[in-house]
Amino acid sequence: MIVANSMLELTDMDEVWFVVSPQNPLKERRTLLADHHRMQMVRAAIDDNYRMRACDEEFHMPIPSYTVVTLAHLSDKYPDKRFSLIIGGDNLENFRRWRNYEHILENYNLYVYPRPNNAVDDEASDTYNELSKHPHVHIIDVPAMDISSSYIRRQIAEGHPPRYLLTDPVFKYLTEMHFYE
Repeated sequence: MIVANSMLELTDMDEVWFVVSPQNPLKERRTLLADHHRMQMVRAAIDDNYRMRACDEEFHMPIPSYTVVTLAHLSDKYPDKRFSLIIGGDNLENFRRWRNYEHILENYNLYVYPRPNNAVDDEASDTYNELSKHPHVHIIDVPAMDISSSYIRRQIAEGHPPRYLLTDPVFKYLTEMHFYE
């Protein structure tokens, strides 16, 4: 939420859409909650912010979900909108692994939030540095937080509820549903 809000405040974005994906091709599905639970948590998290929107378009598209296909789909469906992509610096390091990444770079803006300890090896560091110079890549100075969804899941599993790392509605939903315990 901090990253999304920072992007709204520090860029020319009018809205941030949270596209909930049924299957990221670079991640294992077994680690994900059911689609409707993840969508419900996004809706709960952004309910009071009119500049943020939950999007389930990928639920109606072929699996796995490829960002290039989703961006094309959204651009066709909403021709009055200009779509961009918000990614973490770790994703920029691996961006060349994405399907048709060149098309994304040439046709969409990428807004990147650096993460602490971004570069994991020299090749990733070189990729980050090279891609960060692309005219459609914008590195945005947002508060650096070393917090991830896997960290939150691990804290819950270990009996340490991450109370202030989630919005109140999401924390309540996770607690009531006993997810990750």
